[in-house]
Amino acid sequence: MIKMNFEKVYSTDRKAENCCIGLPLPKGKLYDISKVAVRNSEKNIVPSTSRVTGCWDDGSVKWLFTRFEADIPGNMGAEYYMDTDSDKAYVFENGIVFENNVIDNGEIKLCLAVGENKIFDYIEYRGVKYGSLIGIPKLTDKKGNVYGTVTDGWEVLEKNSLCCLIRGMGAHTLKGERVFSFEINICIFRNKSAFELGYRIINDTDDTLDVESLVIESSKKTAGKARAVAAYSNYRTSFDINEEGGEAYKYVDANTLLYESNEHNSEVFYGTFFGDYTDEEMGLCACVYQAQQNFPKAVAVRDTNARIMLVPKDMGSVEIFSGMAREQKVLFYLHDPNEDIQSINNKTLIYQMPDKPEISPDVFKSSGVFTDVFVNNKNYDIEMYIGAKADEHARAYGMMYWGDSPDMGYTNQGRGKGKLVWSNNEYDFPHACALQYARTGTRRFLDYVLVNARHWIDVDVCHYSSDPLILGGQYEHTWDHVGAKNIVCSHEWVEGLLDYYHLSGDIDGLNIAIGIGENILRLLETPMFRRAGEANARETGWAMRSLTALYTETNDEKWLEKCDWIVGHFKEWEERYGLWLSPYTDNTAIRVVFMISVAVGSLMRYYRVRKNDDIKRMILKAVDDLCDNARLDNGLFYYKELPSLKRLGNNPLILEALSIAYELTGDKKYIEYGMPTFKYVLSFKPAGVTYAKRIAENSLVQGNMGTKSFAQMMVPVTVFYKNAAELGLL
Repeated sequence: MIKMNFEKVYSTDRKAENCCIGLPLPKGKLYDISKVAVRNSEKNIVPSTSRVTGCWDDGSVKWLFTRFEADIPGNMGAEYYMDTDSDKAYVFENGIVFENNVIDNGEIKLCLAVGENKIFDYIEYRGVKYGSLIGIPKLTDKKGNVYGTVTDGWEVLEKNSLCCLIRGMGAHTLKGERVFSFEINICIFRNKSAFELGYRIINDTDDTLDVESLVIESSKKTAGKARAVAAYSNYRTSFDINEEGGEAYKYVDANTLLYESNEHNSEVFYGTFFGDYTDEEMGLCACVYQAQQNFPKAVAVRDTNARIMLVPKDMGSVEIFSGMAREQKVLFYLHDPNEDIQSINNKTLIYQMPDKPEISPDVFKSSGVFTDVFVNNKNYDIEMYIGAKADEHARAYGMMYWGDSPDMGYTNQGRGKGKLVWSNNEYDFPHACALQYARTGTRRFLDYVLVNARHWIDVDVCHYSSDPLILGGQYEHTWDHVGAKNIVCSHEWVEGLLDYYHLSGDIDGLNIAIGIGENILRLLETPMFRRAGEANARETGWAMRSLTALYTETNDEKWLEKCDWIVGHFKEWEERYGLWLSPYTDNTAIRVVFMISVAVGSLMRYYRVRKNDDIKRMILKAVDDLCDNARLDNGLFYYKELPSLKRLGNNPLILEALSIAYELTGDKKYIEYGMPTFKYVLSFKPAGVTYAKRIAENSLVQGNMGTKSFAQMMVPVTVFYKNAAELGLL
């Protein structure tokens, strides 16, 4: 039995609340998921379904994604248990049915449309069919073009007794021509009169789409007197209510956020934002997910219709550059006409911050799915430092910015040509947060993963290009996220996307990670990588890290074939210079400590899946050389090996290289050599929010630190800290 804990959150009872969890399992523990069941604290089996998202090389389950229904009492937590060796499973008397493009969840029916300018042929609620209740998003650009739509068809992403996740694919049209593609993602649970609609636009043209407005219209012939409600919350919800046929209206833009305070970690929660109209027959609520974070947004409700403005007209600019995508989500809730507005508000608040079960860090540690960052003898000063480093990242609000942050170091260097340089999740911030979530069980670190990975999937990856060296790749930090159009091996990561996939169940995480891997393989075929020594360790090292991660994810040997080639490259490089030296000026080849450390870390990841004495030799030779020749008199490692660059190095990557040497030899000298650097790194206290909120370009930025700092230090600092604690050096 694996205990799953719900912390106390809401003051109201939740009955049959739809919950999910990504569960890591040790190799050899589970082969047959028919033995999986979820039990409550009384040991009764509750409704659940499970699927495998990852396997070990022996075929056993590595990651299990489970959905289940939980009863959570108000003002209390709750305990549930994952039973991986159950003698029986829950028997569903009723579940979701999907036939002939109709989803029937027991409360509502959704008839999915194919063709022009609609999502649904009808929506049925309490035996009544509504033909035009919810329309397809209507797109208008800054040139005044109004686009039509055509939906080509639907595919099932997930179908079980508890949940149905369907994806529709189509395109916006202009003058009869297909232009910008879109996806419609519908998620619905059994016995609920609500569903989530995700709309994702993909700019698969060579032009920038400058959005003037993007609106979902809901209309209904009113049965009697109707009530119109628009709602916005910051701490408490503010309602605009009109029962006389007039309009209820709420909006959020950059100035809204600039002039209001909010103390939440906004990846977890900011507030709610919805419109609702109710007549004598039924009510319909539309709640925009993380509307404040993804501004601009507005809702306008009258007695016969509602307009959900994913991009309101004349409220700032939303530019979707070539190759970009972006998804926005709305919860539609059909309800009894007598339901109290506070009850509706409560449901939307829970949608914004759902109950999520937590598992002990020991479960992650014993599973072996992650790098061993689990410290037994904790030093709470160091623990607070690591947590604060994760928290200190700047938040960038705005539809195309949420889930990323500007890097002010690069910006101040002028790399943005006068504009902000966006981090584009450099050094894999989601993976660092997934590790921190695994080692602490703290909810907000999981939400950091979910928000930043989703931005990465949409905005920071090229979804369209005629250049195969760009297509599918992850953009290097740049202005406008894609401004320099630079995709290089040293800035393409996949581990955080794979973590996101397992923790959320979202198949896009896996597919985008594989696409990045394919891009890396194409880049490695280019001429710059054909001559040893011409490509530095940072390029091929990061490539190997991502390819090895894809191998451990898929068990597909194709990812290791290029790794074998990279190992050969490192051998040739060592032979040419005697060491891993980097050509720098026209007449120098120097030690660059952080580049060599990247190479060591990447080779070690490969070594763990393909043990090879020559790799071990190269790693130890490189680390020993740094210990002997790259340390200053004060014990710190220098930055680069030139008189003009031999300043104090504060890059923590050397700590991982030293920890690897310790892992391979058991010689504690490597940890002792690293202690001055470890203490020096810890002396740079997290800055917190050092800049006031400010409107920058089309975003609103809070804070100053990019995500790079935590992403870069998480593994090196934590594995070194673990080793130092075990050796009694702290």
